[in-house]
Amino acid sequence: MGQISRPKPVNLIIGILTGISELLGQIDKTLEKNFGPIDFRSDVIPFNFTDYYNDEMGKDIQRQFYSFEKLIMPDEITPIKLRTNEIEELIASSKKYTVMRPINIDPGYINESRLILASTKDFSHRIYLRDGIYAEVTLNYRGGRYETFPWTFPDYKSSDYHNFLLKARELYVRKLKKTNFKI
Repeated sequence: MGQISRPKPVNLIIGILTGISELLGQIDKTLEKNFGPIDFRSDVIPFNFTDYYNDEMGKDIQRQFYSFEKLIMPDEITPIKLRTNEIEELIASSKKYTVMRPINIDPGYINESRLILASTKDFSHRIYLRDGIYAEVTLNYRGGRYETFPWTFPDYKSSDYHNFLLKARELYVRKLKKTNFKI
């Protein structure tokens, strides 16, 4: 029989999608208030992989990723996803913006071997966590790089995303060593 043990902490990652550039300049304060200090952020990346969000978010959508200083336990992703949904709703209900969905806030986490994204949508490759939230292994880390799966979204196959995630993973490994967890 295997020994039950607590998992290692993981590194919270949040991806923002918005067609409203001023929101990118403001959302980091809200994220830090809710999830602690940001220790690394990506450049702003044009989101031109699909037009899936154009009807509700407009055109010229941009993506930015954030990595957070404080490590979390993997099971914290459910309340984090619930909170990011609340933040999205608060921004949308402010009626300050002309689009139906001003911002999309996608939390997930990285550890040594993978990127997990949280979702409210069920699908064959997603595992139910609780409270209406599912988890998806989106990328696998092996041999110094990220590998994709057939279900990996096209944008998560891009080198810009992988470059951010590789740097965030390096930060994570350093943080993990400071907490005396074995890698």
